[in-house]
Amino acid sequence: MGDQVSVTTRIHASPEAVYALVSDLPRMGEWSPENTGGSWQGGATAPAPGVRFKGTNRNGKRTWSTTVTVVEATPGKAFVFDVAAGPLKVARWSYRISPADGGCDVTETWEDRRGMVITALGRRATGVADRKAFTEASIRTTLERLKAAAEAA
Repeated sequence: MGDQVSVTTRIHASPEAVYALVSDLPRMGEWSPENTGGSWQGGATAPAPGVRFKGTNRNGKRTWSTTVTVVEATPGKAFVFDVAAGPLKVARWSYRISPADGGCDVTETWEDRRGMVITALGRRATGVADRKAFTEASIRTTLERLKAAAEAA
């Protein structure tokens, strides 16, 4: 528990446009190599603190779902959510967006919050032995795809 990975990229689009993409969790599967999307829960249709989302994921033939709870949703600036498997913590994901020349800098951060049980079960469920290395590669892919989508809009 306690690993963290952060990657920053420059995107030539407005902070508000980038926020609109990263906070649209049903579309996250368009840029994430592991997440395949999901659905807002409890009648919600958009992110706000406390709103829940059921995320769906895939790695090869393995599939699983998680529960996401939005922690922060500040348009154009930050989108943060916690991921859990049942009552057990998995991770916190954050997107911090700041204006920069020609667009914005986006920092995607993953904070590992797994205890021993989720770490062991997670290896079996996801097929990922080294979650930190896998997640760093996934973040880089996600940000490349996000950049392409934002800049094409």
